[in-house]
Amino acid sequence: SESAIVGTAVGYGMAGGRVIVELMYADFIGCAGDEIFNQLSKWQSMSAGILKMPVVVRVSVGSKYGAQHSQDWTALTAHIPGLKVVFPATPYDAKGLMCTALNGTDPVIFFESQRIYDKGEQFHEGGVPTDSYELAIGEPDIKVAGSDVTILSIGAVLYRALEAAKILKEKYNLTAEVIDARSLVPFNYEKVVESVKKTGRIIIVGDACERNSIMRDMASNITEMCFDYLDGPPVVVGSRNWITPAYELEKHFFPQPSWILDAIHEKILPLPGHVTTANFTNLEKIERAKKGI
Repeated sequence: SESAIVGTAVGYGMAGGRVIVELMYADFIGCAGDEIFNQLSKWQSMSAGILKMPVVVRVSVGSKYGAQHSQDWTALTAHIPGLKVVFPATPYDAKGLMCTALNGTDPVIFFESQRIYDKGEQFHEGGVPTDSYELAIGEPDIKVAGSDVTILSIGAVLYRALEAAKILKEKYNLTAEVIDARSLVPFNYEKVVESVKKTGRIIIVGDACERNSIMRDMASNITEMCFDYLDGPPVVVGSRNWITPAYELEKHFFPQPSWILDAIHEKILPLPGHVTTANFTNLEKIERAKKGI
């Protein structure tokens, strides 16, 4: 059914229509793989711009639904040329990016997280405007300013990053600059580079499995762009490289605020008196890589 849904949207877009597709779960991207990766993404280029593809594909990253309905597949879609990919984490950003996607002519994969459907607007004064407004796709947003470490978050993990930043300030007198990526393709690194110039340290967090994730790609780019400004390597905190477990075990699988603190402590900035609960040492990474987990 997902193949038929996206295939119909592609045809309607080619005929001049404008479409919002809702696939319910990101996991179902695989069911419409050819339509998304080879049709939706390609026709504008193959027609030399004669054909437009104003199609928005909404997909949600599930919560508490286990192995087949809780996966973050941002890396898969970000890897495909021709697709724009966004992942807002606040109501204000979600509406602004959706309006931009709807008013454009490019195919957009619009990730959402079911974990934060109950979150109200916390950052934009006055809440979400009733009138239409646009936010530029590709521009990250600084949610909290800081000077000691940069935390770049992707998707729902923003709120856990904010909690970690609060602990850093209250317990260790360190201020974290929390940047919400909001978009993955395109992505403007200018704010991130300026932040790293100030802090000298960066940790990148998201709910996707860490291996070959968009966080890893960002870490590689930031290393190249900010090598002269870094006091330590960019650190990635993602989910375990394994199959999503039952809901009761999710806190052991998805990044937690304590994981962020542990990674900072063990990899880039020792925190006085901090006792780790997760192992981010190089030895542990080697052992996990040996086992493919």
